[in-house]
Amino acid sequence: MKLHLLNRRSAHNHSFKVTHNRYPNFLRIWHHHPELELVLVSKSTGTRFIGDSIEKFGPGEVVLIGKDLPHMWLNDDIYFQGKSDLTAEAVAAHFKEDFLGSQIFMVPEMKHIGALFERASQGIKFESVTPTIIERIHRLPVLENFEKAIGLLEILHLLAMHREYKLLCSKGFTNSLGEGEDINMDKANAYIFKNFNTPIGSKDVATVLNMNPSAFSRYFKRIHRKTFTKYINEIRIGYACKLLMEEKNTVTAVCYESGFNNISNFNRQFKQLTGMSPSEYVKYHTD
Repeated sequence: MKLHLLNRRSAHNHSFKVTHNRYPNFLRIWHHHPELELVLVSKSTGTRFIGDSIEKFGPGEVVLIGKDLPHMWLNDDIYFQGKSDLTAEAVAAHFKEDFLGSQIFMVPEMKHIGALFERASQGIKFESVTPTIIERIHRLPVLENFEKAIGLLEILHLLAMHREYKLLCSKGFTNSLGEGEDINMDKANAYIFKNFNTPIGSKDVATVLNMNPSAFSRYFKRIHRKTFTKYINEIRIGYACKLLMEEKNTVTAVCYESGFNNISNFNRQFKQLTGMSPSEYVKYHTD
């Protein structure tokens, strides 16, 4: 999965951009951009990739993504079938942290929004979002200039005060990198996300980066604050959760499809990361 830098800059004479997107499917590109992104999914289902987080998504989901955090909404296979009449619909706002000025979110009355932006560096999924917030996001694209700016500010205020949320990707994923390191880690992450469910190891990724395997392991742990093995297992278990939620495969099939080579290790890693066995996870999410 190659990582793309997309242009999400606002139009001339606008400090941010809001769009109401309606397509047969969402953009199937693993990408990032310097703007934060607020997304309300109106229609469609699939798998959401944000940093090292892999989860199912559906209608009504509200997510805030920090600047330069890689992400992708991948619709279910049925959205790509030739005769499908399904649509993927979402409202998205793209804005920089200083879209209202470089200091505004540092003043006491706005610090809670500045703190929201900091949390967004890991990606935020808001739980139990109120109808008021949903309605305000839906209305945002049709507002004009001043009303749109105030509308976005009010939405950010409500989300900053909202206490039911989940941080999506690991903190280590978003660590600031030195000059040139971001390019190397982009390559590494793109290779990992493309091949995580195959028998890859740290030596394979080191080869892609033309690095000594030992040097790569130290570099990777410094950036992600965890070993390569732990990182790849977390991604595989995230993908396994997605497959189990679809209820299309047996636990054994999910084990091998998500990249594990034996069921006992899969069960052990799954319970360690989720606190329950695969069968308990399915029961908990389907009852």
